[in-house]
Amino acid sequence: MNFFRRFRDAAICVVLLALPFFVLRANLRDPASTTGIDRVMLQASAPIQYVATQLALGLSGFVQDYVYLIDVKRDNDRLQADNARLREVTHKLRAAGAENRRLRKLLQLREQLVGSMMSAQVIGKEVSPFFRVVRVRLDRGDRDRIKPGMPVLTADGLVGQVRRTWGRYSDVLLTADKTSAIDVVVQRTGARGMLKGTGDEEHYVCRLEHLPRDADVKHGDLIVTSGLGQRFPASIVVGTIKHIGKKEFGLYQEATVEPAVKFSRLEEVLIMTAGSRAKDIEEER
Repeated sequence: MNFFRRFRDAAICVVLLALPFFVLRANLRDPASTTGIDRVMLQASAPIQYVATQLALGLSGFVQDYVYLIDVKRDNDRLQADNARLREVTHKLRAAGAENRRLRKLLQLREQLVGSMMSAQVIGKEVSPFFRVVRVRLDRGDRDRIKPGMPVLTADGLVGQVRRTWGRYSDVLLTADKTSAIDVVVQRTGARGMLKGTGDEEHYVCRLEHLPRDADVKHGDLIVTSGLGQRFPASIVVGTIKHIGKKEFGLYQEATVEPAVKFSRLEEVLIMTAGSRAKDIEEER
């Protein structure tokens, strides 16, 4: 029994070793001298070769696609990083350009006004629930020169006045605060009134009061400071009339005014430390 098993194993080994030889011999032999055994070997090995070739092609394609996808992912990650870096650079350039335009306008305003000015940077907004206020920090200069009541301006118009100060910091009472009151005129007609803030929690809005009932005012009229009382320079833009309301009786009419300054976008301001009169500013901006 053991002899038969050893004989069987030896025969299988011989066949397995001889089979590749006969297949290779049949494939390399000249077709003109092909024998019957060669044709049998070719016919038997052809399907096996076809299957092996297809498997090899499939595996090779899979490996190539995998390597290609790895390269694509690497390139995609690099492009995304470059894109993010370029977006950041673009954002910084736009911010620098916007800051440059704001500072240029402030410089032009400084040249237009008669009086001493100090620049300050806005560092906080609406820090008190009782009044609408922004907090500013002086860029440089003698901080002791800043006093409550001094006008605060931007290139767009009047921001308000200094409410209190300590060290290099000051709180600024906005024109839209309900405790703010400014003597103003309608630039087009010279009609005089009192501008008061509404203190609206959602919108920065002012109300023009004590405006004579027969005064010629229209939607879109520019409101500027009158200069009376020497607190604020004359002809500083405060806002624009958006709505006019007349009661059935009374000596006055009222109007809703939208401030010229976008308080939510304040970055830099000028504080007028001396002088209250302005040069002739352009009548229309």
